[in-house]
Amino acid sequence: MCGIIGIVSHSEVNQALYDGLTVQQHRGQDAAGIITCDSDGKFYLRKDNGLVQDVFHTRHMLRLKGKMGIGHIRYPTAGCSTSAESQPFYVNSPFGIALAHNGNLTNTKVLKEQLFLTDRRHLNTDSDSEVLLNILAHELQESSKLKPQPEDIFKAVEQLHKRCKGAYAVVAMIAGVGILAFRDPYGIRPAVVGKRETAMGSEYVIASESVAIDSLDFQLMRDIEPGECIFIDTAGQFHAKQCAENPIKSPCIFEYVYFARPDSMIDGVSVHKSRMRMGTKLAEKIRREFPDHDIDVIIPIPDTSRSAALQLSYDLGVIYREGFIKNRYIGRTFIMPGQMQRKKSVRQKLNPIPLEFKGKNVLLVDDSIVRGTTSQQIVQMARDAGANKVYLASAAPPVRYPNVYGIDMPSASEFVAHNRDVEEIAKELGVDWLIYQDLDDLVEAIKKKSNVERFDTSCFDGNYITGDIDATYLYYIDALRNDNSKQAADQSNAVIELHNNA
Repeated sequence: MCGIIGIVSHSEVNQALYDGLTVQQHRGQDAAGIITCDSDGKFYLRKDNGLVQDVFHTRHMLRLKGKMGIGHIRYPTAGCSTSAESQPFYVNSPFGIALAHNGNLTNTKVLKEQLFLTDRRHLNTDSDSEVLLNILAHELQESSKLKPQPEDIFKAVEQLHKRCKGAYAVVAMIAGVGILAFRDPYGIRPAVVGKRETAMGSEYVIASESVAIDSLDFQLMRDIEPGECIFIDTAGQFHAKQCAENPIKSPCIFEYVYFARPDSMIDGVSVHKSRMRMGTKLAEKIRREFPDHDIDVIIPIPDTSRSAALQLSYDLGVIYREGFIKNRYIGRTFIMPGQMQRKKSVRQKLNPIPLEFKGKNVLLVDDSIVRGTTSQQIVQMARDAGANKVYLASAAPPVRYPNVYGIDMPSASEFVAHNRDVEEIAKELGVDWLIYQDLDDLVEAIKKKSNVERFDTSCFDGNYITGDIDATYLYYIDALRNDNSKQAADQSNAVIELHNNA
């Protein structure tokens, strides 16, 4: 998962890009980058590994000149964490194009061969974002114009949609021309656009989540539609066109479960309200399956599960308490590379309040359970704090299948639900009983009052909506994502970084 932002303004954009990335930091903590463009069409780039606040210092910000720019925050989806693969990427030909991308292409290998053999374009990294950039650059070059017009940009994106498979939300910048943004024909990854009027004219911002638009005092216009491309020129003129033949809105359901901030709106759905409805659905299931439950207190596992846990408490008529104190200076454990680092960080991140656990039957609520290592440690914390019984509720169904559309889930063999039923999972996690959300209930909780046609639920049911995922591809993904491969990649990358810094 990554975060993107792009701004076309009548004043300097460096600080706004920085601020917009900061409020989206939850989407990636591995690397950050900003590229701006001045009135002469010159690019200014700063990117590196680390958090936004660590990558950009005053000296870097002063160099990021210009009234339009794009930014990116990253976590790697295939174990690579070298600074060379941080974004945005750029190419000099044609025009000068920079690009930032959230998602994952599923036909990267084929595209790389096409770029080398047919398009005669050179790739410098293993990133599929660089592949996207070069596909876009090649298609723009086909126009043979000194300065691309909106119709040339839309035609290039139309051709890109025909060539690229998978999930992608993209923001790109053409030197001296403007900024464009587009989503894949399924709209798997989110992107929104905002606008504000100033004395000098209209200004626009594109971001992964609406919270970035709110924080920058823009007004949310709408989501970028699946397959749609929008283009804003340097004068602030807005253009939009549907560039896909058969778009089908199918956003990733995990955005609502875990990734997005609760104060964001995605495809017309409030993330906070959808999580509250998840809590209601869990309460209904508990009343059906455990009508004589003996739960004394409901405690969320911070932070993402709070909305669901609070509503579950209200609907079930059981007291809600905050039982864990979170260290704000530890990153999200789900997106930390390597099993050992995740295990260590959980103990550093959470500390129980014994008063809320001692002698009580506690229902812990989490947004989802993936590997289960975090859940195991939290359950043990609750027992060590004096809990009489420890129950666990997941606002999402069991995660049984890998995500191939830009979420760094592990290989299937590392899921705690892999080849286990609910009773076996409960035993593995060390809980007295375990309850999962039903998939139909999860979909209904999010879909209510929205125009979403369907969701990508592949990590729960194995149905890959792009229709191009087979056993061979899943084996390939498995080899890239298992923790042994990641540890080997981290060691290799560390050697490369040491060599580069020597």
